[in-house]
Amino acid sequence: MTELRDRHPEGPEVGRAVLLPGRAYGPSRPLLGAVAEVLLARGWAVREVRWRFPDGLSDRKATAWVVDQARTAAAGWSDRPLLVGKSLGSRAAPYATRARLPAVWLTPLLLDKTVVKAIRRNRAPQLVVAGTADPIAWDADVAASLGAELVALADADHGLVVKGEEQRTVAHRDRLRAAVDAWLPTA
Repeated sequence: MTELRDRHPEGPEVGRAVLLPGRAYGPSRPLLGAVAEVLLARGWAVREVRWRFPDGLSDRKATAWVVDQARTAAAGWSDRPLLVGKSLGSRAAPYATRARLPAVWLTPLLLDKTVVKAIRRNRAPQLVVAGTADPIAWDADVAASLGAELVALADADHGLVVKGEEQRTVAHRDRLRAAVDAWLPTA
C-alpha cells in the first residue's frame, strides 16, 4: 500500500518534487525531512511517498516496482517533477532517465548496475549525496564516474551518520541542506 502526502510552500510555488523513501526510511526521517524543508523554503511543493515495500522481490522486480510507484506518484502532480530518492528510492533512476527528470539521490544504490547505468545516462541535472562508510551502497570509483554533482560525506554510513560522533552527523546534515539549496535551480 502506498500513501501520498502533499505539502505546499507558504509563498508562490516554483516547482514540484516527489520524495521516494528507502525500504524502512520514510519521508519524516532526518535526511528526507531535511530535503523537504529546503524544498518548501525555496517554494517547491513536495509530494511525500510512504510505501510498504513487498518482500522477496528480485532486483529487477524491485526496480520495476519502484519505477511504477514513482510514475504513479508523479501522475496528476507534475509532468516534470524533481525526484528525490533515498536508497531504495534510487531504483527510480531508470524512470528519471527516460523522462529526463532532475533528481537528488540520497545514498543511492551504487552497487546496483541498473541504478548506476540509469544515473549515468540521465542528462538532467542530478545531485548525489552519499556516505563514504556506507557498506550497503558506497563505491568511490562508481560515484566519481556518474556525471552527477557529488557530495561524499566522510565516514558517514547509509543514514549519513558518523557512528559515535553526533557533531559530525549534524554537520553532515547541514552540508546536505546546503548542497540541495545550492543545487536547486533559481526561480
